[in-house]
Amino acid sequence: MQLSDKYVMHTYGRIAMAPVRGEGALLWDAEGREYLDFVAGIAVNCLGHCHPAVVRAIQEQAARLMHVSNLYYIEPQARLAEILVENSCADRAFFCNSGAEANEGAIKLARKWAKKQHGPDRYEIITAENSFHGRTLAAITATGQPKYQKYFEPLPQGFKYVPFNDLDALAGAVGPHTCAIMLEPVQGESGVRPAAAEYLSGVRELCDRNGLLLIFDEVQCGLGRTGKFLAYQHYGVEPDIFTLAKALGGGFPIGALLAKEQVAGAFAPGDHASTFGGNPLACAAGLAAMQTIVNGGVLENCNRVGAYFKEKLHELAGKYSFIREVRGMGLMLGMELAMPGGDIVNRCRERGLLINCANNTVLRIVPPLIITNADVDRALEIIDGVLREQQA
Repeated sequence: MQLSDKYVMHTYGRIAMAPVRGEGALLWDAEGREYLDFVAGIAVNCLGHCHPAVVRAIQEQAARLMHVSNLYYIEPQARLAEILVENSCADRAFFCNSGAEANEGAIKLARKWAKKQHGPDRYEIITAENSFHGRTLAAITATGQPKYQKYFEPLPQGFKYVPFNDLDALAGAVGPHTCAIMLEPVQGESGVRPAAAEYLSGVRELCDRNGLLLIFDEVQCGLGRTGKFLAYQHYGVEPDIFTLAKALGGGFPIGALLAKEQVAGAFAPGDHASTFGGNPLACAAGLAAMQTIVNGGVLENCNRVGAYFKEKLHELAGKYSFIREVRGMGLMLGMELAMPGGDIVNRCRERGLLINCANNTVLRIVPPLIITNADVDRALEIIDGVLREQQA
């Protein structure tokens, strides 16, 4: 902690805790304390800590080949692209290192496609208020939250914001320069807010009617988190482009941009690149993680345990008047409070449970997708105890 405070830039409000080991849903700190980890690296550790299949893939690939650059064909990259495409509506994948980088790629692809299809004046992208699309300059501009943009002006041009789940506002915002609409099917950083089914179907119709691309940011809500491989699959609505990261590497850094063939074809060699993107090591980790999610009963477990967890959270809402709402899908759950949730998060941690707070008042719960009902019961006992103290 002292070394970090002395040498690392102060861009994080860190908790006075130093994790040193993890296994499944459990995490241990440098003092030997055990925690039930329902943050999971902020929805990254989809299979828990150190899943054997991911660890084995990383060890074996690291002993063979870690990096060669995209000047050459990379077998783990091709195999990872295959499993992502075959389990989605996409035809092509581009690999990078993070969600922000994936969203930057989506912005570039949408603009190039629109200029080729409609001419040089199509460049504007409409996003939702309270969205979150990353920390790079274009990504924070796409993010509909001014607090992330403060001090970084001038921001890139070509973005417009409308209220989430408001189709009339979205339709009214479409203009002669609009090329795409970019949304999270389930908003994460704003406090776990799913899109309404009629809203997303209406957005798809709006895009088709106006020759616009539909981009889904599934960086947090994708890859099993909501109980389906991709969150949009709950809605019967297909995007033209979607982005992934977080869970994609099972804990290892990797991101991806995927698109349908007619859109992906707008990129030509030299239009976009990433030195480390799609390297053999990251793709081997991602392939192992995706194979486990698709073939290992993870989605079924997420749906079953997620439904149980949500039911129990609703029971808590019936006990405590300061719980305003319980919402979410699968194991992407939020419990909105009538007061700031930071102190509750701290008191849960003191009792051995890690959760976090989104948008100041929402307890966000994004545990590994492999947790059991017994893990949920243990977490609920802690949460209930803390909320009981809060009400006293």
